Amino acid sequence: MGMFCFQCQETAGNKGCTIRGVCGKTEEMAKLMDLLIHTLKGISVIVVREKLEVSKLDALNGEMLTSLFMTITNANFDSDALEHQIGKMLVLRNGLRKADGVYPDAAVFTVHNREEMLQKAASVGVLATENEDIRSLRQMVIYGLKGIAAYAEHARNLGAKSEEISAFLYEALAATLDESLTADELTALVLKTGSYGVKVMALLDAANTARFGVPAITKVNIGVRKNPAILISGHDLVDLEQLLEQTKGTGVDVYTHSEMLPAHAYPAFKKYSNFVGNYGNAWWKQLTEFETFHGPILFTTNCIVPPKSEEIRARIFTTGVAGYPGCRHILPNIDGKKDFSKIIALAKTLPAPQEIEHGELLNGFAHAQVLALADQVVDAVKSGAIRKFFVMAGCDGRMKNREYYTEFAEKLPKDTVILTAGCAKYRYNKLNLGDINGIPRVLDAGQCNDSYSLVVIAQKLAEVFQLNSVNELPLVFNIAWYEQKAVIVLLALLSLGVKNIHLGPTLPGFLSPNVAKVLVEKFGIAGIGTPEDDLSRFLS
Repeated sequence: MGMFCFQCQETAGNKGCTIRGVCGKTEEMAKLMDLLIHTLKGISVIVVREKLEVSKLDALNGEMLTSLFMTITNANFDSDALEHQIGKMLVLRNGLRKADGVYPDAAVFTVHNREEMLQKAASVGVLATENEDIRSLRQMVIYGLKGIAAYAEHARNLGAKSEEISAFLYEALAATLDESLTADELTALVLKTGSYGVKVMALLDAANTARFGVPAITKVNIGVRKNPAILISGHDLVDLEQLLEQTKGTGVDVYTHSEMLPAHAYPAFKKYSNFVGNYGNAWWKQLTEFETFHGPILFTTNCIVPPKSEEIRARIFTTGVAGYPGCRHILPNIDGKKDFSKIIALAKTLPAPQEIEHGELLNGFAHAQVLALADQVVDAVKSGAIRKFFVMAGCDGRMKNREYYTEFAEKLPKDTVILTAGCAKYRYNKLNLGDINGIPRVLDAGQCNDSYSLVVIAQKLAEVFQLNSVNELPLVFNIAWYEQKAVIVLLALLSLGVKNIHLGPTLPGFLSPNVAKVLVEKFGIAGIGTPEDDLSRFLS
Protein backbone atom coordinates (compact mmCIF):
# COMPACT_ATOMS: atom_id res chain seq x y z
CA MET A 1 0.00 0.00 0.00
CA GLY A 2 1.61 3.21 -1.18
CA MET A 3 -0.45 5.56 0.99
CA PHE A 4 -3.44 5.56 3.25
CA CYS A 5 -5.73 8.52 3.89
CA PHE A 6 -9.37 8.58 4.98
CA GLN A 7 -9.68 12.03 6.50
CA CYS A 8 -12.29 13.47 4.09
CA GLN A 9 -15.82 12.50 3.12
CA GLU A 10 -14.87 11.63 -0.46
CA THR A 11 -12.23 9.06 0.49
CA ALA A 12 -12.28 6.08 -1.89
CA GLY A 13 -15.12 3.67 -1.17
CA ASN A 14 -15.61 5.48 2.15
CA LYS A 15 -12.73 3.31 3.37
CA GLY A 16 -9.49 5.06 2.38
CA CYS A 17 -7.40 6.28 -0.54
CA THR A 18 -4.47 3.90 -1.10
CA ILE A 19 -3.01 4.86 -4.49
CA ARG A 20 -3.86 8.52 -5.01
CA GLY A 21 -6.21 10.77 -3.10
CA VAL A 22 -9.59 11.56 -4.61
CA CYS A 23 -8.63 15.15 -3.78
CA GLY A 24 -5.56 14.86 -6.03
CA LYS A 25 -3.06 14.19 -3.24
CA THR A 26 -0.14 12.03 -4.39
CA GLU A 27 1.46 9.19 -2.46
CA GLU A 28 4.46 11.41 -1.78
CA MET A 29 2.32 14.22 -0.42
CA ALA A 30 0.35 11.84 1.77
CA LYS A 31 3.52 10.43 3.30
CA LEU A 32 5.02 13.86 3.89
CA MET A 33 1.82 14.93 5.63
CA ASP A 34 1.96 11.81 7.80
CA LEU A 35 5.54 12.64 8.72
CA LEU A 36 4.69 16.26 9.48
CA ILE A 37 1.93 15.17 11.86
CA HIS A 38 4.29 12.63 13.42
CA THR A 39 6.86 15.37 13.98
CA LEU A 40 4.24 17.52 15.70
CA LYS A 41 3.44 14.61 18.01
CA GLY A 42 7.11 14.31 18.95
CA ILE A 43 7.34 18.02 19.69
CA SER A 44 4.23 17.73 21.83
CA VAL A 45 5.73 14.88 23.83
CA ILE A 46 8.67 17.13 24.71
CA VAL A 47 6.49 20.10 25.64
CA VAL A 48 4.21 17.98 27.84
CA ARG A 49 6.89 15.84 29.53
CA GLU A 50 9.19 18.76 30.22
CA LYS A 51 6.26 20.92 31.32
CA LEU A 52 7.46 23.74 29.11
CA GLU A 53 5.71 27.09 29.50
CA VAL A 54 3.50 27.56 26.45
CA SER A 55 3.59 31.32 27.00
CA LYS A 56 7.29 31.24 26.10
CA LEU A 57 6.79 29.22 22.90
CA ASP A 58 5.00 31.79 20.75
CA ALA A 59 6.90 31.07 17.52
CA LEU A 60 6.47 27.32 17.97
CA ASN A 61 2.77 27.75 18.81
CA GLY A 62 2.25 29.55 15.52
CA GLU A 63 4.14 26.98 13.47
CA MET A 64 2.17 24.15 15.10
CA LEU A 65 -1.04 25.77 13.85
CA THR A 66 0.40 26.29 10.37
CA SER A 67 1.65 22.71 10.18
CA LEU A 68 -1.69 21.20 11.14
CA PHE A 69 -3.55 23.55 8.80
CA MET A 70 -1.31 22.60 5.86
CA THR A 71 -2.47 18.99 6.10
CA ILE A 72 -6.17 19.77 5.82
CA THR A 73 -7.80 18.38 2.69
CA ASN A 74 -7.27 20.52 -0.44
CA ALA A 75 -5.00 23.04 1.28
CA ASN A 76 -1.47 22.30 0.09
CA PHE A 77 -0.39 20.10 -2.81
CA ASP A 78 3.24 21.24 -2.84
CA SER A 79 5.66 18.54 -1.65
CA ASP A 80 8.50 21.05 -1.47
CA ALA A 81 6.49 23.23 0.91
CA LEU A 82 5.64 20.22 3.08
CA GLU A 83 9.29 19.11 3.18
CA HIS A 84 10.33 22.63 4.11
CA GLN A 85 7.79 22.72 6.93
CA ILE A 86 8.99 19.38 8.30
CA GLY A 87 12.54 20.71 8.32
CA LYS A 88 11.44 23.87 10.08
CA MET A 89 9.62 21.88 12.76
CA LEU A 90 12.63 19.63 13.31
CA VAL A 91 14.80 22.67 13.92
CA LEU A 92 12.27 24.02 16.42
CA ARG A 93 12.03 20.58 18.05
CA ASN A 94 15.76 20.30 18.45
CA GLY A 95 15.78 23.65 20.17
CA LEU A 96 13.51 22.19 22.85
CA ARG A 97 15.56 19.09 23.61
CA LYS A 98 17.64 18.96 26.75
CA ALA A 99 21.21 17.76 26.27
CA ASP A 100 20.65 14.75 28.53
CA GLY A 101 17.04 14.12 27.55
CA VAL A 102 15.84 10.73 26.35
CA TYR A 103 12.69 10.82 24.28
CA PRO A 104 10.65 8.32 22.26
CA ASP A 105 11.34 7.77 18.59
CA ALA A 106 8.83 10.44 17.58
CA ALA A 107 10.91 13.06 19.35
CA VAL A 108 14.42 12.10 18.26
CA PHE A 109 14.04 11.23 14.58
CA THR A 110 16.26 13.36 12.31
CA VAL A 111 16.09 13.41 8.50
CA HIS A 112 18.61 14.42 5.90
CA ASN A 113 16.75 14.13 2.59
CA ARG A 114 13.32 13.45 1.11
CA GLU A 115 14.00 9.79 0.42
CA GLU A 116 14.80 9.27 4.08
CA MET A 117 11.68 11.24 5.01
CA LEU A 118 9.49 9.03 2.84
CA GLN A 119 11.02 5.85 4.27
CA LYS A 120 10.31 7.05 7.78
CA ALA A 121 6.79 8.18 6.84
CA ALA A 122 5.88 4.67 5.74
CA SER A 123 6.04 3.51 9.37
CA VAL A 124 4.27 6.40 11.12
CA GLY A 125 1.05 6.88 9.14
CA VAL A 126 -2.53 6.20 10.14
CA LEU A 127 -2.22 2.42 9.90
CA ALA A 128 0.68 2.37 12.36
CA THR A 129 -2.04 2.05 15.00
CA GLU A 130 -3.18 -1.55 14.57
CA ASN A 131 -6.26 -1.58 16.82
CA GLU A 132 -9.00 -0.13 14.61
CA ASP A 133 -10.99 1.39 17.49
CA ILE A 134 -7.95 3.12 19.00
CA ARG A 135 -6.96 4.22 15.49
CA SER A 136 -10.44 5.63 14.88
CA LEU A 137 -10.47 7.61 18.12
CA ARG A 138 -6.93 8.90 17.66
CA GLN A 139 -7.76 10.10 14.16
CA MET A 140 -10.93 11.81 15.35
CA VAL A 141 -8.77 13.76 17.79
CA ILE A 142 -6.18 14.61 15.14
CA TYR A 143 -8.77 15.69 12.58
CA GLY A 144 -10.47 17.79 15.23
CA LEU A 145 -7.11 19.39 16.02
CA LYS A 146 -6.64 20.23 12.34
CA GLY A 147 -9.95 22.08 12.42
CA ILE A 148 -8.98 23.88 15.62
CA ALA A 149 -5.66 24.87 14.07
CA ALA A 150 -7.37 26.34 11.00
CA TYR A 151 -9.60 28.60 13.07
CA ALA A 152 -6.81 29.46 15.53
CA GLU A 153 -4.51 30.48 12.67
CA HIS A 154 -7.17 32.85 11.29
CA ALA A 155 -7.55 34.34 14.77
CA ARG A 156 -3.78 34.60 15.17
CA ASN A 157 -3.57 36.52 11.90
CA LEU A 158 -5.90 39.02 13.55
CA GLY A 159 -3.70 39.26 16.64
CA ALA A 160 -5.88 36.98 18.79
CA LYS A 161 -3.88 34.20 20.44
CA SER A 162 -4.83 31.63 23.04
CA GLU A 163 -2.15 29.91 25.10
CA GLU A 164 -4.87 27.68 26.52
CA ILE A 165 -5.72 26.36 23.05
CA SER A 166 -2.04 25.88 22.17
CA ALA A 167 -1.48 23.99 25.42
CA PHE A 168 -4.36 21.69 24.55
CA LEU A 169 -2.93 21.01 21.08
CA TYR A 170 0.30 19.78 22.69
CA GLU A 171 -1.60 17.74 25.26
CA ALA A 172 -3.85 16.07 22.69
CA LEU A 173 -1.15 15.35 20.12
CA ALA A 174 1.07 13.81 22.79
CA ALA A 175 -1.86 11.69 23.94
CA THR A 176 -2.16 10.11 20.49
CA LEU A 177 1.23 8.47 21.15
CA ASP A 178 0.25 7.22 24.60
CA GLU A 179 -0.24 3.46 24.32
CA SER A 180 -1.69 3.27 27.83
CA LEU A 181 -4.86 5.21 27.01
CA THR A 182 -8.01 3.13 26.79
CA ALA A 183 -10.85 3.59 24.31
CA ASP A 184 -12.92 5.27 27.03
CA GLU A 185 -10.11 7.70 27.82
CA LEU A 186 -9.68 8.52 24.15
CA THR A 187 -13.43 9.04 23.79
CA ALA A 188 -13.22 11.57 26.60
CA LEU A 189 -10.35 13.24 24.74
CA VAL A 190 -12.50 13.41 21.59
CA LEU A 191 -15.18 15.32 23.51
CA LYS A 192 -12.57 17.54 25.13
CA THR A 193 -11.31 18.32 21.64
CA GLY A 194 -14.85 19.38 20.79
CA SER A 195 -14.96 21.70 23.79
CA TYR A 196 -11.82 23.42 22.52
CA GLY A 197 -13.52 23.68 19.15
CA VAL A 198 -16.15 25.85 20.84
CA LYS A 199 -13.42 27.97 22.43
CA VAL A 200 -11.54 28.54 19.19
CA MET A 201 -14.66 29.44 17.21
CA ALA A 202 -15.59 31.94 19.91
CA LEU A 203 -12.04 33.34 19.76
CA LEU A 204 -12.22 33.79 15.99
CA ASP A 205 -15.74 35.25 16.13
CA ALA A 206 -14.57 37.89 18.60
CA ALA A 207 -11.44 38.64 16.57
CA ASN A 208 -13.37 39.01 13.31
CA THR A 209 -15.97 41.36 14.76
CA ALA A 210 -13.37 43.42 16.63
CA ARG A 211 -11.45 44.02 13.41
CA PHE A 212 -14.15 44.10 10.76
CA GLY A 213 -17.34 44.96 12.66
CA VAL A 214 -20.50 42.99 13.37
CA PRO A 215 -21.89 41.34 10.22
CA ALA A 216 -25.10 42.94 8.97
CA ILE A 217 -27.77 41.69 6.57
CA THR A 218 -26.32 42.31 3.13
CA LYS A 219 -27.36 41.74 -0.47
CA VAL A 220 -24.46 40.44 -2.56
CA ASN A 221 -24.34 40.80 -6.33
CA ILE A 222 -23.64 37.57 -8.25
CA GLY A 223 -23.34 39.21 -11.65
CA VAL A 224 -20.25 40.95 -13.05
CA ARG A 225 -18.98 44.33 -14.18
CA LYS A 226 -16.79 45.07 -17.20
CA ASN A 227 -13.56 45.75 -15.32
CA PRO A 228 -10.58 43.39 -15.02
CA ALA A 229 -10.84 41.49 -11.76
CA ILE A 230 -9.29 39.25 -9.13
CA LEU A 231 -11.11 36.31 -7.55
CA ILE A 232 -10.25 35.61 -3.90
CA SER A 233 -10.97 32.19 -2.42
CA GLY A 234 -10.36 30.42 0.87
CA HIS A 235 -11.21 31.84 4.29
CA ASP A 236 -8.67 34.41 5.49
CA LEU A 237 -10.21 37.86 5.89
CA VAL A 238 -6.88 39.56 6.63
CA ASP A 239 -5.65 38.58 3.16
CA LEU A 240 -8.87 40.00 1.69
CA GLU A 241 -8.40 43.26 3.58
CA GLN A 242 -4.85 43.65 2.28
CA LEU A 243 -5.92 42.83 -1.28
CA LEU A 244 -8.71 45.41 -1.17
CA GLU A 245 -6.35 48.06 0.17
CA GLN A 246 -3.89 47.41 -2.63
CA THR A 247 -6.48 47.29 -5.42
CA LYS A 248 -8.48 50.40 -4.55
CA GLY A 249 -8.14 53.02 -7.24
CA THR A 250 -6.43 50.63 -9.67
CA GLY A 251 -9.48 49.89 -11.82
CA VAL A 252 -9.34 46.23 -10.77
CA ASP A 253 -12.43 44.71 -9.17
CA VAL A 254 -12.39 42.04 -6.46
CA TYR A 255 -14.91 39.18 -6.29
CA THR A 256 -15.27 36.58 -3.56
CA HIS A 257 -15.42 32.86 -4.28
CA SER A 258 -17.01 30.07 -2.25
CA GLU A 259 -16.29 30.50 1.51
CA MET A 260 -15.25 34.14 1.05
CA LEU A 261 -18.86 35.11 0.29
CA PRO A 262 -19.68 36.05 3.94
CA ALA A 263 -17.02 38.78 3.88
CA HIS A 264 -19.54 41.08 2.18
CA ALA A 265 -21.52 41.29 5.43
CA TYR A 266 -18.69 42.87 7.44
CA PRO A 267 -18.93 46.69 7.68
CA ALA A 268 -15.16 47.18 7.23
CA PHE A 269 -15.27 45.91 3.65
CA LYS A 270 -18.22 48.01 2.49
CA LYS A 271 -16.03 51.09 1.98
CA TYR A 272 -14.25 49.51 -0.99
CA SER A 273 -16.10 50.44 -4.18
CA ASN A 274 -14.22 47.76 -6.14
CA PHE A 275 -15.44 44.97 -3.84
CA VAL A 276 -18.29 44.15 -6.16
CA GLY A 277 -19.74 40.71 -5.58
CA ASN A 278 -19.41 36.93 -5.47
CA TYR A 279 -18.51 34.80 -8.47
CA GLY A 280 -19.51 31.18 -8.75
CA ASN A 281 -20.48 28.56 -6.27
CA ALA A 282 -18.89 26.03 -3.92
CA TRP A 283 -15.20 25.11 -4.20
CA TRP A 284 -15.60 22.01 -6.35
CA LYS A 285 -17.09 23.91 -9.29
CA GLN A 286 -13.90 25.91 -9.76
CA LEU A 287 -12.71 23.72 -12.63
CA THR A 288 -15.28 25.30 -14.94
CA GLU A 289 -15.85 28.62 -13.19
CA PHE A 290 -12.18 29.61 -13.22
CA GLU A 291 -12.22 29.25 -17.01
CA THR A 292 -14.94 31.89 -17.38
CA PHE A 293 -13.58 34.23 -14.73
CA HIS A 294 -10.52 35.03 -16.91
CA GLY A 295 -8.63 36.94 -14.19
CA PRO A 296 -6.15 35.80 -11.53
CA ILE A 297 -7.29 33.77 -8.51
CA LEU A 298 -5.85 34.12 -5.01
CA PHE A 299 -6.15 31.12 -2.68
CA THR A 300 -5.76 32.18 0.94
CA THR A 301 -6.39 28.75 2.48
CA ASN A 302 -7.80 25.37 1.53
CA CYS A 303 -10.30 24.29 -1.15
CA ILE A 304 -7.92 24.06 -4.09
CA VAL A 305 -8.85 21.61 -6.83
CA PRO A 306 -5.89 20.65 -9.06
CA PRO A 307 -6.32 22.90 -12.13
CA LYS A 308 -6.96 21.11 -15.41
CA SER A 309 -4.93 23.43 -17.64
CA GLU A 310 -1.64 25.31 -17.57
CA GLU A 311 -3.52 28.49 -18.50
CA ILE A 312 -5.54 28.36 -15.28
CA ARG A 313 -2.53 27.32 -13.21
CA ALA A 314 -0.69 30.40 -14.47
CA ARG A 315 -3.47 32.57 -13.05
CA ILE A 316 -3.50 30.96 -9.60
CA PHE A 317 -1.59 32.53 -6.72
CA THR A 318 -1.41 31.02 -3.24
CA THR A 319 -0.57 32.41 0.17
CA GLY A 320 -0.61 31.27 3.79
CA VAL A 321 -0.97 27.50 4.15
CA ALA A 322 -2.21 27.05 0.58
CA GLY A 323 0.14 25.76 -2.09
CA TYR A 324 0.17 24.09 -5.50
CA PRO A 325 3.18 23.18 -7.68
CA GLY A 326 3.77 25.72 -10.42
CA CYS A 327 1.57 28.38 -8.81
CA ARG A 328 3.16 31.54 -7.47
CA HIS A 329 3.22 31.70 -3.67
CA ILE A 330 3.14 35.03 -1.83
CA LEU A 331 4.91 35.27 1.52
CA PRO A 332 4.41 38.02 4.11
CA ASN A 333 7.18 40.38 5.13
CA ILE A 334 8.38 40.63 8.73
CA ASP A 335 5.36 42.79 9.61
CA GLY A 336 2.87 40.34 8.15
CA LYS A 337 2.15 42.47 5.08
CA LYS A 338 1.82 40.83 1.68
CA ASP A 339 2.66 42.34 -1.68
CA PHE A 340 -0.12 41.57 -4.16
CA SER A 341 1.29 43.81 -6.92
CA LYS A 342 1.99 40.86 -9.26
CA ILE A 343 -1.61 39.69 -9.02
CA ILE A 344 -2.90 43.20 -9.70
CA ALA A 345 -0.53 43.67 -12.65
CA LEU A 346 -1.65 40.35 -14.17
CA ALA A 347 -5.32 41.25 -13.70
CA LYS A 348 -4.86 44.41 -15.75
CA THR A 349 -3.70 42.36 -18.75
CA LEU A 350 -6.64 39.93 -18.72
CA PRO A 351 -10.29 40.21 -19.85
CA ALA A 352 -13.13 40.98 -17.47
CA PRO A 353 -15.05 38.02 -16.03
CA GLN A 354 -17.74 36.37 -18.12
CA GLU A 355 -21.13 36.50 -16.42
CA ILE A 356 -22.44 33.05 -15.53
CA GLU A 357 -25.44 34.15 -13.45
CA HIS A 358 -27.07 37.30 -12.18
CA GLY A 359 -29.09 38.42 -9.19
CA GLU A 360 -28.35 38.78 -5.50
CA LEU A 361 -27.70 36.63 -2.46
CA LEU A 362 -28.71 37.58 1.07
CA ASN A 363 -26.27 36.91 3.90
CA GLY A 364 -25.08 38.38 7.18
CA PHE A 365 -27.25 36.40 9.61
CA ALA A 366 -24.59 35.82 12.24
CA HIS A 367 -25.71 35.51 15.85
CA ALA A 368 -25.78 39.24 16.64
CA GLN A 369 -28.04 39.94 13.67
CA VAL A 370 -30.40 37.05 14.33
CA LEU A 371 -30.61 37.84 18.04
CA ALA A 372 -31.54 41.40 17.07
CA LEU A 373 -34.55 39.79 15.38
CA ALA A 374 -35.20 37.50 18.35
CA ASP A 375 -38.58 38.98 19.26
CA GLN A 376 -39.76 38.61 15.67
CA VAL A 377 -38.50 35.03 15.54
CA VAL A 378 -40.05 34.10 18.89
CA ASP A 379 -43.39 35.58 17.88
CA ALA A 380 -43.30 33.57 14.65
CA VAL A 381 -42.64 30.36 16.59
CA LYS A 382 -45.34 31.06 19.16
CA SER A 383 -47.89 31.88 16.49
CA GLY A 384 -47.07 28.74 14.54
CA ALA A 385 -45.76 30.67 11.53
CA ILE A 386 -42.42 28.90 12.06
CA ARG A 387 -42.90 25.23 12.85
CA LYS A 388 -39.28 24.07 12.84
CA PHE A 389 -35.69 25.17 12.23
CA PHE A 390 -33.26 23.05 10.24
CA VAL A 391 -29.52 23.52 10.78
CA MET A 392 -28.04 22.62 7.39
CA ALA A 393 -24.47 23.83 7.89
CA GLY A 394 -21.20 22.27 6.80
CA CYS A 395 -19.41 21.53 3.54
CA ASP A 396 -20.31 20.93 -0.07
CA GLY A 397 -18.62 18.38 -2.29
CA ARG A 398 -18.59 16.69 -5.68
CA MET A 399 -20.50 13.50 -4.98
CA LYS A 400 -23.82 13.17 -6.79
CA ASN A 401 -25.60 12.07 -3.62
CA ARG A 402 -25.17 15.63 -2.29
CA GLU A 403 -28.11 16.56 -4.51
CA TYR A 404 -30.04 15.28 -1.50
CA TYR A 405 -29.52 18.62 0.26
CA THR A 406 -30.99 20.66 -2.60
CA GLU A 407 -33.99 18.32 -2.85
CA PHE A 408 -34.41 18.37 0.91
CA ALA A 409 -34.46 22.18 1.00
CA GLU A 410 -36.88 22.35 -1.91
CA LYS A 411 -39.28 19.93 -0.21
CA LEU A 412 -39.24 21.65 3.19
CA PRO A 413 -42.66 23.02 4.15
CA LYS A 414 -43.04 26.80 3.89
CA ASP A 415 -43.32 27.11 7.68
CA THR A 416 -39.71 25.99 8.22
CA VAL A 417 -36.43 27.95 8.31
CA ILE A 418 -32.90 26.86 7.33
CA LEU A 419 -29.96 28.00 9.48
CA THR A 420 -26.73 27.57 7.54
CA ALA A 421 -22.99 28.27 7.54
CA GLY A 422 -20.17 26.95 5.39
CA CYS A 423 -20.15 26.16 1.69
CA ALA A 424 -22.98 23.64 2.06
CA LYS A 425 -25.19 26.71 1.59
CA TYR A 426 -24.53 26.67 -2.15
CA ARG A 427 -26.85 23.66 -2.45
CA TYR A 428 -29.86 25.85 -1.60
CA ASN A 429 -28.96 29.53 -1.13
CA LYS A 430 -30.02 30.38 -4.67
CA LEU A 431 -33.41 28.70 -4.41
CA ASN A 432 -36.45 30.96 -4.23
CA LEU A 433 -37.69 29.77 -0.84
CA GLY A 434 -39.27 33.09 0.20
CA ASP A 435 -39.72 34.32 3.76
CA ILE A 436 -41.95 33.98 6.82
CA ASN A 437 -43.34 37.30 8.01
CA GLY A 438 -40.25 39.03 6.62
CA ILE A 439 -37.80 36.45 8.01
CA PRO A 440 -35.89 34.82 5.11
CA ARG A 441 -36.25 31.06 5.05
CA VAL A 442 -32.47 30.69 4.57
CA LEU A 443 -30.45 32.45 7.26
CA ASP A 444 -26.78 32.39 6.27
CA ALA A 445 -24.50 32.89 9.29
CA GLY A 446 -21.26 32.85 7.26
CA GLN A 447 -18.23 30.60 6.90
CA CYS A 448 -17.86 27.13 8.40
CA ASN A 449 -16.30 28.63 11.54
CA ASP A 450 -19.46 30.71 11.93
CA SER A 451 -21.28 27.53 12.87
CA TYR A 452 -20.53 28.98 16.30
CA SER A 453 -23.21 31.56 15.53
CA LEU A 454 -25.76 28.81 15.04
CA VAL A 455 -24.91 27.40 18.48
CA VAL A 456 -25.28 30.84 20.07
CA ILE A 457 -28.64 31.32 18.33
CA ALA A 458 -29.89 27.92 19.44
CA GLN A 459 -28.78 28.48 23.04
CA LYS A 460 -30.48 31.87 23.12
CA LEU A 461 -33.72 30.43 21.76
CA ALA A 462 -33.63 27.67 24.37
CA GLU A 463 -33.16 30.35 27.04
CA VAL A 464 -36.04 32.48 25.73
CA PHE A 465 -38.38 29.50 25.67
CA GLN A 466 -37.16 28.46 29.14
CA LEU A 467 -35.98 25.05 27.97
CA ASN A 468 -33.32 22.92 29.61
CA SER A 469 -31.28 22.41 26.43
CA VAL A 470 -31.23 23.02 22.70
CA ASN A 471 -32.37 19.42 22.26
CA GLU A 472 -35.87 20.51 23.34
CA LEU A 473 -36.15 23.16 20.61
CA PRO A 474 -38.08 22.62 17.36
CA LEU A 475 -34.65 22.21 15.76
CA VAL A 476 -33.17 19.52 13.52
CA PHE A 477 -29.48 19.17 12.71
CA ASN A 478 -29.04 17.84 9.16
CA ILE A 479 -25.38 18.57 8.42
CA ALA A 480 -23.17 17.89 5.41
CA TRP A 481 -19.47 17.34 5.96
CA TYR A 482 -16.37 17.09 3.80
CA GLU A 483 -13.15 17.95 5.62
CA GLN A 484 -11.60 18.42 9.03
CA LYS A 485 -13.04 21.82 9.88
CA ALA A 486 -16.44 20.17 9.67
CA VAL A 487 -15.14 17.46 12.00
CA ILE A 488 -14.36 20.00 14.73
CA VAL A 489 -17.78 21.61 14.25
CA LEU A 490 -19.37 18.20 14.81
CA LEU A 491 -17.22 17.49 17.88
CA ALA A 492 -18.04 20.96 19.22
CA LEU A 493 -21.76 20.22 18.95
CA LEU A 494 -21.31 16.88 20.71
CA SER A 495 -19.32 18.52 23.50
CA LEU A 496 -22.23 20.92 24.05
CA GLY A 497 -24.62 18.01 24.47
CA VAL A 498 -26.38 18.37 21.13
CA LYS A 499 -27.97 15.06 20.19
CA ASN A 500 -29.63 13.39 17.21
CA ILE A 501 -27.41 15.04 14.59
CA HIS A 502 -27.87 13.68 11.08
CA LEU A 503 -24.60 13.62 9.16
CA GLY A 504 -24.14 13.03 5.46
CA PRO A 505 -23.93 12.24 2.69
CA THR A 506 -22.04 9.38 4.40
CA LEU A 507 -20.79 8.80 7.90
CA PRO A 508 -16.99 9.26 8.15
CA GLY A 509 -14.86 6.41 6.87
CA PHE A 510 -12.55 6.89 9.85
CA LEU A 511 -15.25 5.66 12.23
CA SER A 512 -14.68 2.03 13.14
CA PRO A 513 -17.88 -0.01 13.61
CA ASN A 514 -17.51 0.06 17.39
CA VAL A 515 -16.84 3.80 17.56
CA ALA A 516 -19.76 4.47 15.22
CA LYS A 517 -21.96 2.35 17.48
CA VAL A 518 -21.00 4.47 20.51
CA LEU A 519 -21.83 7.69 18.65
CA VAL A 520 -25.19 6.29 17.63
CA GLU A 521 -26.10 4.95 21.06
CA LYS A 522 -24.76 7.83 23.17
CA PHE A 523 -25.39 10.83 20.94
CA GLY A 524 -28.00 9.70 18.45
CA ILE A 525 -25.71 10.33 15.46
CA ALA A 526 -27.39 9.08 12.29
CA GLY A 527 -26.91 9.18 8.56
CA ILE A 528 -29.37 10.39 5.95
CA GLY A 529 -31.97 8.57 3.84
CA THR A 530 -34.11 9.99 1.07
CA PRO A 531 -35.38 13.59 1.35
CA GLU A 532 -38.94 12.30 1.55
CA ASP A 533 -38.27 9.73 4.27
CA ASP A 534 -36.16 12.13 6.32
CA LEU A 535 -38.72 14.94 6.11
CA SER A 536 -41.43 12.56 7.26
CA ARG A 537 -39.29 11.55 10.22
CA PHE A 538 -38.16 15.08 11.14
CA LEU A 539 -41.61 16.64 10.93
CA SER A 540 -43.58 13.91 12.66
